[in-house]
Amino acid sequence: MDTVDAEDTLCLKRIAAMGGCKGPVRLSTQSLGDQLGISQQTASRRLRALETAHLISRTTEPSGQFVLVTKLGEELLRREFSEYCKIFDRIGGHYVLTGGVISGVGEGRYYMSIPHYQEKFTELCGFPPYPGTLNLKLNPQSVLVRKRIDTLEWTSVPGFSDEHRTFGEARCIPCRIENVPCAIVVPGRTHYPEDIIEVISGVPLRATLGLEDGKEVVVEIGYD
Repeated sequence: MDTVDAEDTLCLKRIAAMGGCKGPVRLSTQSLGDQLGISQQTASRRLRALETAHLISRTTEPSGQFVLVTKLGEELLRREFSEYCKIFDRIGGHYVLTGGVISGVGEGRYYMSIPHYQEKFTELCGFPPYPGTLNLKLNPQSVLVRKRIDTLEWTSVPGFSDEHRTFGEARCIPCRIENVPCAIVVPGRTHYPEDIIEVISGVPLRATLGLEDGKEVVVEIGYD
């Protein structure tokens, strides 16, 4: 098969989208050019390149030109599809966040000590949370990844009220640090900037993993 460039492949995709993998489709160079935003001459050149590479076959009848995606062309499109699946498939994948350990202001310890939150996080995360959170300042690349994680399915932790005050809801998502089960927690009323995350676990992460301020930590978030 002769090499085809990205523009030729885009043309092949357009023909396939019109039904060209199922049977010959009537197609003029003018209509193809209009669909791809190119000139009629360029569309004609694209079709010749695809035909030379044996990715399409063409026949001319009194009613017009008919184009069919060949088996070789379909195989190319299937490879393209497979590559996109590797990028977007949400089965067994994971995201990775990297950040440095920083000291918090003690709020995490306070909230993780409240029986309601203890009970709910134990139920939702599968471990009784250690009363405290590990605070990480994400590197710039991980800030972008963090935004993508917001599109995943988080678990909501309901708020509650006692006789003194109202406590807000939160949300969490499972993660791991050095194979230790954890969860990223986002309070409903958070004042942290987007480059800061709080992580809870069933163990004191600083002591268990030997972490000090400034130590780089890798957080892995899996999804199904």
